[in-house]
Amino acid sequence: MKLNFKTKDFVHLHLHTDYSLLQSAIQLKPLDKRLNELEMKSCAMTDLGNMYGAISFYNTLKAQDIHPIIGYEAFLTLESRFDKESHLKAGERPYYNLVLLATDMDGYYNLAYLASKAFTEGFHYKPRIDLELLQERSKGLIALSSGFNGPIWHFLRQEQPERAQENAGLMEDIFGKGNFYVEIQDHKLEEEKKIQKEIIQFAGRNKLPIVATNEPFYLNQDDWRAHEILLAIGEGKTVNDGTRTTLGSQDFFVRSAADMWSIFGKELPESLNNTLRIAEMCNVEFPKESELTLPQYPIPASSMCQTTDEYFEKVVLEGFEARKETVWSLMQDAGKLKYSFEDYRERIQKEIDTIRNMKFPGYFLIVWDFIKYAKEKDIPVGPGRGSAAGSLVAYCLEITDVDPLQYDLLFERFLNPERISMPDIDIDFCVKGRGDVINHVTEVYGRESVCQIITFGTMASKAAIKDVGRALSMPYGDVEKIAKLIPPPVRGRNISITQALEQVAELKKFTETDPDIKELVDLARRLEGCSRHSSVHAAGVVISPRPLHELVPVTTSSKNELTSQYTMNDLEKVGLLKMDFLALTTLTIISDCLKSLKQKADVEINWSKISLDDEKTMKLFGEGRTEAIFQFESSGMQEICRRLKPKELEDLAALNALYRSTAAWSTTLFPDTGARKEFNTSSPK
Repeated sequence: MKLNFKTKDFVHLHLHTDYSLLQSAIQLKPLDKRLNELEMKSCAMTDLGNMYGAISFYNTLKAQDIHPIIGYEAFLTLESRFDKESHLKAGERPYYNLVLLATDMDGYYNLAYLASKAFTEGFHYKPRIDLELLQERSKGLIALSSGFNGPIWHFLRQEQPERAQENAGLMEDIFGKGNFYVEIQDHKLEEEKKIQKEIIQFAGRNKLPIVATNEPFYLNQDDWRAHEILLAIGEGKTVNDGTRTTLGSQDFFVRSAADMWSIFGKELPESLNNTLRIAEMCNVEFPKESELTLPQYPIPASSMCQTTDEYFEKVVLEGFEARKETVWSLMQDAGKLKYSFEDYRERIQKEIDTIRNMKFPGYFLIVWDFIKYAKEKDIPVGPGRGSAAGSLVAYCLEITDVDPLQYDLLFERFLNPERISMPDIDIDFCVKGRGDVINHVTEVYGRESVCQIITFGTMASKAAIKDVGRALSMPYGDVEKIAKLIPPPVRGRNISITQALEQVAELKKFTETDPDIKELVDLARRLEGCSRHSSVHAAGVVISPRPLHELVPVTTSSKNELTSQYTMNDLEKVGLLKMDFLALTTLTIISDCLKSLKQKADVEINWSKISLDDEKTMKLFGEGRTEAIFQFESSGMQEICRRLKPKELEDLAALNALYRSTAAWSTTLFPDTGARKEFNTSSPK
């Protein structure tokens, strides 16, 4: 790809974002803005040991017409990745850093494979790969030797040039001539200056190309102090601790092309031009979001169906007939069916045709299968929520238990051919049975094709102030006093430090009059929003047609659960099937109560036979006795129920919608408080 570089342009090929958890302070949106300011046409992301942010990075830069380069800084052991006991020779390290950049989709898939195996097979203090893996998965990759922590720099500093040469030869054999580059860096460190000349001579003797990098860990030069704090936070130390990690320089920032040319342009112009050549060689293009990668549902041979579409229509129509016999016919006899059977037939055929045209039959079969499994195993399943309740197909498959025609719910709100996106059906399971359902899915599609989804905790405003305060060794009481001045979240959104300074006069006064508080707040603002730690999403599960590590990078959780390295949104962007397996305690409580009633009082309740407009239930709502009922338990909602006396399900739906929209309106009307206003039911308005 031609990127129309100008003379003396430069591309950062070795850069760490905040997805190198607590090691870099570079966030994606500020990076994007800075690259635009510097008029840089391309940039690489090479996070330490992971690919957590690769898709977000790709999409963020693409949106601004900046050419993204997908990379990964691997931890390479010269021993076996399976070996957890070190057999190091004199002067060796347990692992070395190696920068890998993808030139095409083959290279990307190989990066994903390497980053996955590093966690699932090679993890020992760090996620490690070995030479065997590199030899197996080198296609479509360019390798850079890394800086101080790379093998060439290390062996030259150890005065073992023969070992450095041996390693360089291995890398060139693995990646091919012209695809392995020796990095040169200059952060004004004495150790670098001592070895720079030797690096240049080494590359010349071995006829290896040199590439200049700056390895940024923070955005601007004046962010260096905040980055030092970040490293201290990551190690649980203070900045005054002499044993803490430090980069030893204030020059690990996103330098401009002019800066890099002023450093290397006179003696090593080729090292800078090589950054442009590499950028043009790296052309990863991800499939569009609409290009979905769905697993193949295993069609039973007994069904006599040849295709997924045929089997899908078969089970839907069987479900249609079952609902007609057990529900609609009885309602018709009682004079309660709002629409005719012909209306139902027209609606079901329309939905079947739409789902087939949008190529989603497999999706519905997958959901139908695991919900059927749950019900067969007496695992309580919720009746359905959200836009999926508007699908008659979902109702006939017993994915939901809400008749969309009876309540005039729109199918188009769930699936619309004019706006093609993956269906999103949230399913509630009993807390005790959720794991069993996930195990069933794993057995059907393969253990390596199903995993849970990663999520990241960030340094929100209050947390950033507390973390920075600890790292600065500030008195606990002083830090808490400042943190408490940050207003609480509004509708789930944290108030930023900048917003708090605008809204809270006392906080602003402290920062203007106390230099220690000013430093605390300034440093916290620079780190606010950085990814702090990873965890497992409470509900998300991804299902793939192939082992996941062949498509996206995976990792392992603290409980050794297979987990994606990409967040839920990023998995959807690369076309993978994401499901929400929600664990709902309410279902568990209801189930336990029903079992207790059966055992102790020989009373058996069949929910399907209880009217949704049950008089006694509505009386409880009318009395405001709605404690522990989701979205009806607040004091304002209870008061509305007492005043308006709902009589049927539609009344409850209207009250809920009106109350939520009114609460949102009042929050918008009173934003300066930083707190959500309770709807005042006594107001004539």
